[in-house]
Amino acid sequence: MSEAARPATLVIDTATAACSVALIAGGCLLVARHELVGRGHAERLVPMIGEVIARLGPPQSILVDIGPGSFTGVRVGLAAARALGMAWGVPVRGYSSLVLLARMAAGKAPRAVAIPGGHGELFVQRFLDPATAIGPLQSLVPADAARVVTEADIFGEGAALLVAARGWGEARALLPDASAALLLAPEDQDLPPRPLYGRAPDARLPG
Repeated sequence: MSEAARPATLVIDTATAACSVALIAGGCLLVARHELVGRGHAERLVPMIGEVIARLGPPQSILVDIGPGSFTGVRVGLAAARALGMAWGVPVRGYSSLVLLARMAAGKAPRAVAIPGGHGELFVQRFLDPATAIGPLQSLVPADAARVVTEADIFGEGAALLVAARGWGEARALLPDASAALLLAPEDQDLPPRPLYGRAPDARLPG
């Protein structure tokens, strides 16, 4: 089957300092772009999408990282995914940034994932091999995360901060990459396309 005949999925990941997009089909990576943009997701995402679909045209579905992660980054990715899904008439599904990182982590040992959250906290989650969650996603200050996370290997952008607070373990820097969506199990990529913030909103309605 030619590339053009395969049902393709556009993957969008803007939940962290990285901005990445990929086109996958039939368990294969067709084309991908990955850039470290910091806060520049809004400026780079649409041009990157244009680059990956230029040859094969619109996909048959869209898969987007719904967080947790950067508040703005998550919203940029979701807004683009929803708008394109409506324009192309294709379904949009989501996946967790922490589950993707757990899938990307090399080796078979239990591992934890940590990425920066708001207000000096870390989004953390613990996993068995390969990505079966031991406990829920939590947003914790590093000192509290150090008491909760017992795995030696910590993966993600917040790994070094957690290991420093704990005083032991191995920090492995890792950023989500849309091309790694090939590693996700079917159940990993069937979340509704709405933000997974990982913590309660700061604003409160008047009592």
